Amino acid sequence: MRYVLLAFLLGISTASFAQELISNRQRDIVLQGVNVIPMDRERVLENQTVVVRNGKITAMGNAASVKFGRDALVINARGKYLTPGWAEMHAHVPPIDDIEPMKDVLILYVTNGITTIRGMLGHPRHLELRSKIKNGEILGPHFYATGPSFNGQSVKTPERGADMVREQKAAGYDYLKLHPGLTNQTFPAIARTAQEVGIPFVGHVSFNVGVWRAIDAKYSSIDHLDGFVEALTPGIDTLAEQETGLFGSWIADRADEKLMPKLMDGLRRNKVRVVPTQALAERWLSPLPASAFTDDPEMKYMKPQEVQSWERAKNTYNSNPKFSKDRAGQLIRIRRKLIAECQKNGVELLLGSDAPQVFNVPGFSIHHEMKYMVDAGLTPYETLRTGTVNVASYLNKPDSGTIRIGNVSDLVLLNGNPLSDISQTRNIEGVMMGTNWLSNAYIQSQLKKLEKQ
Repeated sequence: MRYVLLAFLLGISTASFAQELISNRQRDIVLQGVNVIPMDRERVLENQTVVVRNGKITAMGNAASVKFGRDALVINARGKYLTPGWAEMHAHVPPIDDIEPMKDVLILYVTNGITTIRGMLGHPRHLELRSKIKNGEILGPHFYATGPSFNGQSVKTPERGADMVREQKAAGYDYLKLHPGLTNQTFPAIARTAQEVGIPFVGHVSFNVGVWRAIDAKYSSIDHLDGFVEALTPGIDTLAEQETGLFGSWIADRADEKLMPKLMDGLRRNKVRVVPTQALAERWLSPLPASAFTDDPEMKYMKPQEVQSWERAKNTYNSNPKFSKDRAGQLIRIRRKLIAECQKNGVELLLGSDAPQVFNVPGFSIHHEMKYMVDAGLTPYETLRTGTVNVASYLNKPDSGTIRIGNVSDLVLLNGNPLSDISQTRNIEGVMMGTNWLSNAYIQSQLKKLEKQ
């Protein structure tokens, strides 16, 4: 990857640098003739000229009204569509000591138009990675880091839970990541201490805690719809955790939809955001066989042994004595209904797919997630909001999530209109990540380097 200084060049076309990452803080980068999807409401502003300088949108309007520097890099975007970059709010970056493999995962995200990620399994090196992304040393999405996992093995006493909260707050993590195995003794200590020191907690809902206690404790976000099916199941207090299955997969056919309004009301009143990761359910816990996913083209970016591991996980699920196609289909149906009800009832959804995870390749899986959200009943515009406007609100970043003068220049240039066809999010012509312009040729060259199969 080379950074090309273009300040001394005048009027040169992008084609001359097709394989380069164009990075410039002082020179205008201009998208000419583009159809802008501003995301302030459902509309398209046709034939716009958008000017970017030093990571900000400095001008936007019709060609006659927009001025830019004589040495600007002008990109012909006629007939194309410009949208804010998307977020992956349940991302995974390798929790290891070596930063180099982390860079590969970041490239998979950013070349897919993802300009913000929340890492959901923390490691001390992630704090260094976050800093290097911020200062431009490493190319990647804006990175929000959770700390190492809070779970039944790492937190065996309330005192240890409280200590871990203070340690991770002092270390500088953005969020605490909660995993299964917490109890009615350890979870309250974690939640109480987190509120005292001012660090939000996110992720799974432990079975013994349950979604009602999680809501009352004001989770910042509940991911995977974890605990939702259990909350809808009469007699759940008579069942052991192993009887319910992952995300309620063995009991979804017993869920009572009449309990959904109460669940939605609790989530909305306590301002708990929801990250559905529906792609994980649709690809791992669905009635479909593993062969439905193993040949997907993006699998070439994963090591063969990892894809084989995913295949074993899927086959293990499908061969469980409690599995049936009808029960699995009911799980997908009830999850889709929950997503639709969140949207209808003002529970803010955040875009996230959980990758890398079973048949979810980083970056690519967010496009599956958007498609599944439309399948659940959201419009393409509502779906796009979950990864743009809603995330900006959640992160308290008023200068992102929409396209307007003064906002950050985290942008995706598409060859088709995603408002009419959500699959057009895959049809990427280029990505603007802050001060960096990634052309389609550059994107393809980087992806080629990452092929593992």
